[in-house]
Amino acid sequence: MAKQRTSKREGITAISVQDFKSLGRESRIEIRPLTILAGANSSGKSSIMQPLLLMKQTLEASYDPGPLLLDGPNAKFTSVDQFISHFQQNAHHQAFSVEIEHAKYTTLKVVFSPKERVLEITDMVTTDQKDALPLHLRPNLSSKKIKKAFSTSLKKKIKWPKGLEFEVVRKRCFLEIVMDIASVPRNAENFFRLFGYGQLMRHATDRYDPLIRSIIHVPGLRGNPERVYKTTATGPDFPGTFENYVASVVARWQQKNDDRLNQLEEMLVALGLTGKIATKAVNYTQIELQVGRLPQTNSASDLVNIADVGFGVSQVLPVLVALLIAEPEQLVYLEQPELHLHPKAQYALAKILAETAKRGVRLVVETHSALLLLMVQTLVAKGNLDPELVKLHWFSRNDENGMTSIQSADLDENGAFGDWAEDFGDIELMAEGAYLDAVEGRSK
Repeated sequence: MAKQRTSKREGITAISVQDFKSLGRESRIEIRPLTILAGANSSGKSSIMQPLLLMKQTLEASYDPGPLLLDGPNAKFTSVDQFISHFQQNAHHQAFSVEIEHAKYTTLKVVFSPKERVLEITDMVTTDQKDALPLHLRPNLSSKKIKKAFSTSLKKKIKWPKGLEFEVVRKRCFLEIVMDIASVPRNAENFFRLFGYGQLMRHATDRYDPLIRSIIHVPGLRGNPERVYKTTATGPDFPGTFENYVASVVARWQQKNDDRLNQLEEMLVALGLTGKIATKAVNYTQIELQVGRLPQTNSASDLVNIADVGFGVSQVLPVLVALLIAEPEQLVYLEQPELHLHPKAQYALAKILAETAKRGVRLVVETHSALLLLMVQTLVAKGNLDPELVKLHWFSRNDENGMTSIQSADLDENGAFGDWAEDFGDIELMAEGAYLDAVEGRSK
């Protein structure tokens, strides 16, 4: 039986976005092991995550696409005009920013600005120590100003070796400080031994590149079930969207007798979908996914192609496999995990999400399911889920100007979260009341 890899790294703990689409003001969401994004359609839920997805597909591109790859597998734009906020008063100095919080006292903020309809990085700010000040980097910063920025950030006067020169360069969606090798004096060994070159440069890519690349993204549009699937890599990172890797991951688990395949089947049973899943190699490049013909089938002799069963199986499978393969602290972004699921299955899915959160995976769940949220509350009230693991964010837009606002809430020990801008339960009660009023009116 294969063991899951463990990770001691700390994950992304918060995201802040400003001037991106309807997020006209700085909008921040804290990310806990179970982070729920809710709100009406087009309220800004996806917008808070899209800058991070743009960075992910930029870092994963096989070539340097510039500061951001706009049209990729995770987010698709054809022009910067499609996401630069219209709320900015100065049309000549438009920009948007994304800030990532990682662990304690550690942040990265990147500011992107359009120049002649092409993006460029105009500012990057990093902090990585409790007592240090932010380090500001901009393109074309002189070597003298770079040294001054270092000294200011560390709050100490640094005696630089004479002649040592630095410059700021762009590396994909980050700015980095590089040293002019030709300028390094012979007597600089003691200086670098004192600071450490890596610590001195404080490269954003060393810390944030792997964090962003490791994001598992399960989109809301997961495609139709296929008769055969292409053979793909099976980790540890999954470039693009995750549904493309599911068949190969399941095949790998089957080949290695990995216990996660048994766990996957248990999840599918809990959702009332099927009791058996298996793969069959069609050739060297294609795999067939097979599932039990009946919900309680657990026999390998009663399997059918996944395209021949209900749509819910193929839609929830990427969600379940992502939950099982994710490591502690890894960020998994799930768009509408309840898609095409019966209400009973939506209710059961919440327990699976909670168990993953208890493993330390950082889930960001964008949902419209009242039942899913209610089950999370029930698990907390029963003492089966620590309320400290859960964070709720409700998105709404101003009726007059369309700007998004975010209302965040914690659960108490009873699973209650107070009043949100609009409650799922209120809508259901209103609909039930309208139906009863109609029946009563008809009887009169």
